[in-house]
Amino acid sequence: MKIVVLDGHTLNPGDLSWDRLNKLGELVVHERTDQAPTSVIEAIGDAEIIFTNKTHLPKEVFNQIPSVRYIGVLATGYNIVDIEAANAQGITVTNIPSYGTAAVAQFTLALILELCHQIGAHSEAVLNGEWTKSRDFCFWKSPQTELAGKKLGLIGFGRIGQATASIARAFELTILAHRRTRNPDQLSEGIHDVSLDELLVQSDIISLHCPLTPETENLIRRDSISKMKDGVLIINTSRGPLVHESDLAEALNTGKVAGAAVDVVSHEPIKARNPLLTARNCLITPHIAWAPLESRSRLMNIAVENLQAFLAGTPINVVEA
Repeated sequence: MKIVVLDGHTLNPGDLSWDRLNKLGELVVHERTDQAPTSVIEAIGDAEIIFTNKTHLPKEVFNQIPSVRYIGVLATGYNIVDIEAANAQGITVTNIPSYGTAAVAQFTLALILELCHQIGAHSEAVLNGEWTKSRDFCFWKSPQTELAGKKLGLIGFGRIGQATASIARAFELTILAHRRTRNPDQLSEGIHDVSLDELLVQSDIISLHCPLTPETENLIRRDSISKMKDGVLIINTSRGPLVHESDLAEALNTGKVAGAAVDVVSHEPIKARNPLLTARNCLITPHIAWAPLESRSRLMNIAVENLQAFLAGTPINVVEA
């Protein structure tokens, strides 16, 4: 049985091992695969099992890969695979549902704290000699913000949203949670189930933790931003297209939004023309919230377990159209 990994470098740049997969079949790991369908088809060859992280598998690919029986998506989101085409060809597709919960929640709070304190900028100022030259015992180059007593609005309250809320409560933030299915009975002290409009109007900080769907695409745009408090902070560690980037850049530049921090953008790698690159007080990180060694190790282990379950005839974490 031949196993092909289409883009192994992202998950494993050298600090993990492919040994457990290697024991299940003849393993071929491509560090990267060009997104052109012809390149993808060539990389797959006669493999029965393929794994992909961000290499797209559109409909036109499936007619040319008759040997494939199983596709393992090395991520939670599986929009890179045409699931309907895969199902029509009898191919089982699985994903990794919850490997990065702790990592993404931790990163979300790190972004919030960075917006509140601009720690990196202040450290750089000291290293550049500004403190040495200062006439005073301290200085600050940006407003310093205390979190206690403020309201954090979480759009999406699945595993990551709930983990973020748990950490945020330690900072004495009040949590406003909005989700597709409201269920106040599942909420603990300091967490309030609210409508989207209530969240937009009341929150001091808004953090996105919802999936990308036709209903949530461009959820943060000019009209939703207009409902927010002046000086709101916006965080996105979920999916780039949840945000209309030109509208957010405009709100940052006018001061309506005091700051934003995004780990995801609409096109990745980020395009040079992305308006957030030149927007005022916007932190951008290169989609790394999921990337701690611990979470990637967990992802690798679940990927192997998914394949083992499939080979045993009892597939798990299956996604369908």
